[in-house]
Amino acid sequence: MSLMILGLILFTVTLSACAQLALKVGVATPHMEDALQSGPFHAIIAALSSPLILLGLIIYVFSVGLWLWVLSKVELSVAYPFVGISFLVTMFFGAFLLNENVTAMRLAGTVLIVGGCVLVGRSA
Repeated sequence: MSLMILGLILFTVTLSACAQLALKVGVATPHMEDALQSGPFHAIIAALSSPLILLGLIIYVFSVGLWLWVLSKVELSVAYPFVGISFLVTMFFGAFLLNENVTAMRLAGTVLIVGGCVLVGRSA
């Protein structure tokens, strides 16, 4: 696997995690929480008017487009395990940007996932 392909895989995975962060912050606003309690119609309207949710969706669509290009260049069994790295990026975002609690068990599980990604990457 070339360094360019590996870089694009990691970039795509990171973009997807960024999209998840934007979506999480977007749904945590008081306006969105109220809309979610009011029913699906209100939730959809609120989501469509939320800049963070829209940003998250745009980033996600862009990452899917890049992912499709990556899949055209690399075997699925090689590319897909790298999605596991998103667990590491998401845990980092949760801990440092959202002040979420990261337990030793969660950290150990994430390290095991990343270790598996490294092994799969080295096999390509």
